[in-house]
Amino acid sequence: MTNREKIIEAKCIAALIFTLPLISAFYVANANPVIFDIRSYGAKPNQDISQALSKAWKDATASRNPSKIVIPAGKWMLSQAALKGPNLAPLELENQGIVQAYSNLNSMADNQGQWITIDYVNYFTLSGGVFDGQGQQAWKMNDCNTNKNCPKLPLNLSFNFITNSIIRDVTTKDSKSWHANCISSRNVSFTRFTVSAPGNSPNTDGIHVARSTMVSITDSMIGTGDDCISMGDELSQVHIRNVTCGPGHGISIGSLGRSTAEKDIRGIYVQNCTFVNTQNGVRIKTWPSAPATLRVSDLHFEDLIMKNAGNPVVFDQQYCPWHQCTLDKPSLIQISGVTINNVRGTTYSTRAVTLDCSWMKPCLDVHIGDINISYNGSRSTRGAFKTTCANVHPNFFGKQNPPIC
Repeated sequence: MTNREKIIEAKCIAALIFTLPLISAFYVANANPVIFDIRSYGAKPNQDISQALSKAWKDATASRNPSKIVIPAGKWMLSQAALKGPNLAPLELENQGIVQAYSNLNSMADNQGQWITIDYVNYFTLSGGVFDGQGQQAWKMNDCNTNKNCPKLPLNLSFNFITNSIIRDVTTKDSKSWHANCISSRNVSFTRFTVSAPGNSPNTDGIHVARSTMVSITDSMIGTGDDCISMGDELSQVHIRNVTCGPGHGISIGSLGRSTAEKDIRGIYVQNCTFVNTQNGVRIKTWPSAPATLRVSDLHFEDLIMKNAGNPVVFDQQYCPWHQCTLDKPSLIQISGVTINNVRGTTYSTRAVTLDCSWMKPCLDVHIGDINISYNGSRSTRGAFKTTCANVHPNFFGKQNPPIC
């Protein structure tokens, strides 16, 4: 085992040692919870459960004993829910049925807010069921590619300032915007999390994570119309494992650089993931001609399978969609400490690997191991299949097919 492999292994073990006692204690404490069934608060199937859920939440968070709010089997309508802590004891919200949003935005008390927001909780679990945003009507309103003042559409599940928490066995369907975000949080696990939306649903990122530390996304299926997982700034120790992405735009860091307030990203692990008919595989996006000077470091993209995935590996430091910027100045974001290893499968694009780094801040300490990617696109462009590199000098180990840089 090389020194670099020993360091990576040590980091993973340290993260696991830190996390397991918290989660184990959580489950022991929450073994025999007090039950708060929303039907006891007047909830009825196919009717709006907003008030009943809010009342059950208020009582459960005030309980000094572990508690569980139950949404029973069946179909339930929910206009909007803003669920805030703190909670005094471990708390679970268990959905056994299908919770549906109204398709009409006017049904929301705050139509510029989110559909379900959960804030300021500790030792919290959201488990089970389907959360259906019924976003088909709202998608027609999304013109953000041409309109800077496009309407802000609500996302399905918004988690903010949560700690030591688990989201498991949950399905989010047809969100009007992003399916879930996790902001300003610590030690949060998404496991067996399913995102279901068509590939043409606009701006429907599966999970967006930012300003957080120790977030894991594991054993999950994410199919949507934008990034399966997107990562913003001020992140550390994000572990993404055993995730199948597709349809979607891939797993992305960024876009970054448009604000001077953005902070560093370090310790991102994308491992044992599969990309099926996606627009991209793994991607880093930074804006040129932008003021931010943050650093993006300690990145690991390993053991990835591409099944007809476009652009399997992309570092794009000239990210400028819809001509929203200029290319006259380079990105000021430094990318360093990167391992890309054991990426295999097929792609329909003519670029197997693209490392387009900034000339002002070249990518540093980049290590590329075994790459085995085959082109299955048009016969007429087969000869154009290659890799592209700019402002980077990788260190190689193993074999690369096609040759890198």
